[in-house]
Amino acid sequence: MSDRPTLLIIDDDAAFAAVMRRSFERRGYDVEVCATIAALRDLLARHAPAFAIVDLKLDGESGLRCLRILAGRAPATRIVVLTGFASITTAVEAIKLGACHYLAKPANADDIEAAFRRVEGDASVPLGTRPTSLKTLEWERIHEMLADTNFNVSETARQLGMHRRTLARKLAKRRVK
Repeated sequence: MSDRPTLLIIDDDAAFAAVMRRSFERRGYDVEVCATIAALRDLLARHAPAFAIVDLKLDGESGLRCLRILAGRAPATRIVVLTGFASITTAVEAIKLGACHYLAKPANADDIEAAFRRVEGDASVPLGTRPTSLKTLEWERIHEMLADTNFNVSETARQLGMHRRTLARKLAKRRVK
C-alpha cells in the first residue's frame, strides 16, 4: 500500500480531469478519476480517498449528490467542490453536505491544494461593499431552482414562470459547466 495521499476527481470533462490528474500526480498523489455517480459508488466500494474534487454539474446530474454519497461512505474525505457556475445557494448546500471548500473555475492545482489544507474559516476576509446587482440575483435564483430540480432545464423554466428558450438563452450567456 502506498504512503501517497489518495485523490478522487469526479468530473465529466475528460480533458479537465486528465490535466488535474497529471498535476496532482506530479505533486505526489495517487489519483483516480470517475465521471458518473455510478462510477463513484463502484470506486468507493474498493477504497475511500483522502481527498476529492467534485464538479458541480456531471452530465446532467448534480455533483451535490456525490457529496452525500462521499459523506456516507467516506466521511473523512476532504472535498473541494469546483464549478464553472458558482452561486450562493449551491455553495451553502455543498458546505452543508460535507465539502470543506467551494471554488469557482478557473482554479488550478495550487488553489485546490490550498483549499484542502484550509481547516478553518477566515474571519478576516473583507466584506464586499458593492450591493448585489439584479443580474447576479437573477443568476443565483436560476441556479437555486436548477439545483432544486436536479438540473432539469424544462422544469426550472416552468417553476420560474419563463419560457424554456428564454432560460436556455440566459444559461448560454453564462455557460453552465
